Amino acid sequence: MSEIPIGYLFASLVFLIFLSAFFSSSETGMMSLNRYRLRHLVKQKHRGAMRAAKLLQRPDRLIGVILIGNNFVNILASAIATMIALRLMGDAGVAVATAALTLVILIFAEVTPKTVAALKPEQVAFPASLILRPLLAILYPFVWIVNTICNGLLRLLGFNANAQSNDHLSTEELRTIVNEAGALIPRRNQSMLLSILDLESVTVEDVMIPRNEIVGIDINDDIDSILATISQSPHTRLPLYQDELNDIVGVIHVRQILPLLQMSNPSKEDLLNLSREPYFIPESTALNTQLLNFQKARHWMALVVDEYGDIQGLTTLEDILEEIVGDMAEDQDADNEDIHPQEDGSYFVDGTATIRDVNKALNWDLPVDGPKTLNGLITESLEEIPQNNVCLQLGPYLIETVQIKDNFIKTARIRRQAMRDLSEENQPM
Repeated sequence: MSEIPIGYLFASLVFLIFLSAFFSSSETGMMSLNRYRLRHLVKQKHRGAMRAAKLLQRPDRLIGVILIGNNFVNILASAIATMIALRLMGDAGVAVATAALTLVILIFAEVTPKTVAALKPEQVAFPASLILRPLLAILYPFVWIVNTICNGLLRLLGFNANAQSNDHLSTEELRTIVNEAGALIPRRNQSMLLSILDLESVTVEDVMIPRNEIVGIDINDDIDSILATISQSPHTRLPLYQDELNDIVGVIHVRQILPLLQMSNPSKEDLLNLSREPYFIPESTALNTQLLNFQKARHWMALVVDEYGDIQGLTTLEDILEEIVGDMAEDQDADNEDIHPQEDGSYFVDGTATIRDVNKALNWDLPVDGPKTLNGLITESLEEIPQNNVCLQLGPYLIETVQIKDNFIKTARIRRQAMRDLSEENQPM
């Protein structure tokens, strides 16, 4: 070996360090690939992605061939560095060569290439797959021996190296991805996607029209009053009942009443004949389930009942769709008729407004795990129905009742305090 020119030894050492950097960056690049983006690129017939995906099907073999190559190169580089040191400095050069080579490999063959690969995994992994695939075929006997021994050790420790990794996303993980998508997904589309994920945690009770706001037709009224109610109603579907709302006898669509209006003497029997059987659903039904139920039953409106069968409200397909795409009302000028901003930064909020609607409109986080309406939230917090106007604080929210009538809070003023104001209030006097 003493006949080999020292220049050749230096060139060989530089080449081996380059190979070590290649193996190190390949390992990090391959393992840093986004599996979901890789699947997308494979579907797009991207050649580099297809090669990388093929290698990642057996990560034990991929890691085996990379580490065999990397360790072989590093050991050979150490031997050549020792030869160079012995020639230049004698026996004392061995320690110097060991320290110098360790620093060089650490900087140029480990930290730097691995950092680059972690930042740009596709740019590193896809070209590297061109070399790793044939290298795996060449070194397969050695890789098989190493993997057999390693897999045996893993089985002794209770691990299965051949088990398929679980790349499926949970709902919360998908929610995090959507939130962190940034400019990749427009803000409105992000909101729609998050709303779809929320459908399984929201029930029809959260979005229904409450019982006291249902517009219906008492079939016991005279026909003229019934026709007047129909003509003045802003709704296209109306429930028919006898005397009281729990006794529903049918649902009528305004469009179906047009032939009735053309009759000279329309009767209630004619109205009932045009009606459709009512569709009842429990109040605890999740919105994603009810959306499918509407589709299967071919209904657009459902009456919400409690565990005793009493009607609690009414919901429509439009109510569920609005949870996804937002308010579909034609009047877009009024963002929310129940919320009225004031010049001092507070808001007058109707007591019938649902907590979820208030949170959505104002980007607040009032508690939604209890009462559904603002009136219910206030009375639950006070543990009584106030007879006079009162003030209370729920977290950062200051709530002042403004109008109370018939044991019901009609209007309240709400102000959200800044964190600075809260910290100042908590300062010791």
